Amino acid sequence: MKRLIPLLFPVLFIYSCKSGADSVPSTNPSEREVLKIAFGSCNDTERGNLLWDDILALEPDLWIWGGDNVYADTDDMGELQEYYAELKAVPGYRALASATPVIGTWDDHDYGLNDGGSEFTARKASQQVFLDFLGVPQSSPRRQREGVYAAHNYSTGKGSVKVLVLDTRYFRSELKADPSGNRRYVPHTQTDGTILGEAQWAWLESELQNSRADFNILVSSIQVLSGEHGFETWGNFPHEVTRLMEVIAESGARGVIVFSGDRHISEFSRTDSRPLKYPLIDFTSSGLTHAYRSFKGEPNPFRIGEVIAVESFGWVVLDLANRRATFQIRGDGNKVLLELNQNY
Repeated sequence: MKRLIPLLFPVLFIYSCKSGADSVPSTNPSEREVLKIAFGSCNDTERGNLLWDDILALEPDLWIWGGDNVYADTDDMGELQEYYAELKAVPGYRALASATPVIGTWDDHDYGLNDGGSEFTARKASQQVFLDFLGVPQSSPRRQREGVYAAHNYSTGKGSVKVLVLDTRYFRSELKADPSGNRRYVPHTQTDGTILGEAQWAWLESELQNSRADFNILVSSIQVLSGEHGFETWGNFPHEVTRLMEVIAESGARGVIVFSGDRHISEFSRTDSRPLKYPLIDFTSSGLTHAYRSFKGEPNPFRIGEVIAVESFGWVVLDLANRRATFQIRGDGNKVLLELNQNY
């Protein structure tokens, strides 16, 4: 069952607990029934972010970067480091990062090349700078593996959550430009090309097949379900969308949810199509510092509710005891702009 509620006033949750890197400790872990997650994307440090205080006030258990965490667009690693340093110096973000675990992925502008994929020549060096930003130890296996994908596990006495951070840049094949000029890109018509690459696909399949978590979150920097707008989307590689749905269904993983960004709009998309055994929700949250305020509409047959075209962040409360998720698009002043509830 689902319930969609457009709201005009903030909704505050009274439960609070800070988490460690891969766990959620509390005074009495057996009483922890919810995990609270905030996430967002498209953060231009030159524009200023009015949402950090709102995010911090909610006391999330986890902050997830959805990509375009800085706008660097450079193959100069010294310059890229300066952008990350500027972000870390922002008082609001510094306060959040000191109180809350931070994980996430990149998109094109922090990767280093607009709409870039595997053709980006500085991708290996950029990966190391990104891992520096997240504070990944030099001894971590992630330093030796190509791509920034990673698995994070969080547990309480009532259940567990697995967050699978995907990399939609490092391995992605070349996009196909629209020869008519009506759109930026058109889908590949054959099964050539990839978004994740075979190594990452094998990892994802294994992580889902072996997951015993109550919820499994896939963090994709680009939208998975909305594929008709002509910009970057999984829909530019239809066979990859089909493969993802099959992997999710065949894995038997419970409560799979997608977090996405990139678009400078926020929206909920949902599909009940086979072979999925339960509804798959793609929660797009974008952007933190700038939004597509002149948005006039675009096709998305999976959309639930309206498009939010103002600066916003994603807020998700996972009820581990009752297998229920509350999704909220929140704006400045912690206004809840749209809400969706889903039982799993």
